[in-house]
Amino acid sequence: MASTTMTIRLDEDEKNLITDYAKTFGTSASDFLRRSALEKIEDELDLEDWKKAKAEFDLNPETLSASDIARKYL
Repeated sequence: MASTTMTIRLDEDEKNLITDYAKTFGTSASDFLRRSALEKIEDELDLEDWKKAKAEFDLNPETLSASDIARKYL
């Protein structure tokens, strides 16, 4: 996959904070920001999946034991 560039605007203090933080963990600001953004998206998608599963459970609060699940799906 080819790389591309994205530009963000930060004030000097924000830039220094992010750069210093990334250096503390031995990474570049670019890599830190990339990983942070992707982790945030993944967290929000996981939360949406949980909300859907919770709503489904609330409609039908059936619970199954591990052996019931094994019989049903294995």
